[in-house]
Amino acid sequence: MNAPIRLILADDHPSLRAGLVAILERQPDLKVVAECGSGREVMKSPETADVYIVDLRMPDGDGVQTIKALLARDASAKVLVLTTYLSEEDVFQALEAGARGYLLKDTTKEELVDAIRRIHQGERYLPQAIAARLADRMIRPRLTPRELDVLRLVCRGRSNKEIASAMFVSEETVKTHMRSLFTKLNVHDRAEAVSVSIQRGLIRPDPP
Repeated sequence: MNAPIRLILADDHPSLRAGLVAILERQPDLKVVAECGSGREVMKSPETADVYIVDLRMPDGDGVQTIKALLARDASAKVLVLTTYLSEEDVFQALEAGARGYLLKDTTKEELVDAIRRIHQGERYLPQAIAARLADRMIRPRLTPRELDVLRLVCRGRSNKEIASAMFVSEETVKTHMRSLFTKLNVHDRAEAVSVSIQRGLIRPDPP
């Protein structure tokens, strides 16, 4: 009999980790060798895994940072993202960092187990809905770093004059960036630009 697939779970919710362990340990070919509550714990763990199951939002190193760190340490590391976040940007950043699969936490146990096995075999795993979101993200024009800076300031309610002052550019330059943003986002005003950008995960609103 082949050795079981070694798993490390990284999620900052102990109850969720316990539920996952209960599901995964029922499979004779899967073995959870470590549970971690943060990205830092993953990197400090004395255990290594055949497949790392990682959440995107964790303290002390989020999922994307953890994926990059794991791949920097071992280029053959296999990471499956298991998260509640489904924005195009979250999916894109996780896969760009090196994740080999992306699932939502409301997935079925059968799909989770199947994804783990496929990733362990060297395949990639993206459910159809997530693959479609990624395709939408890839065909749209990407925003430049300066356009994203403008967008963040727009999200904070800044006027063109205030944005120009904060970025040390002219108001005309800000207007040029705004026209480009509206075209790339396919929106007609500032409020719609902010709404669409938050929905896609391009920017995150400041905490209240």
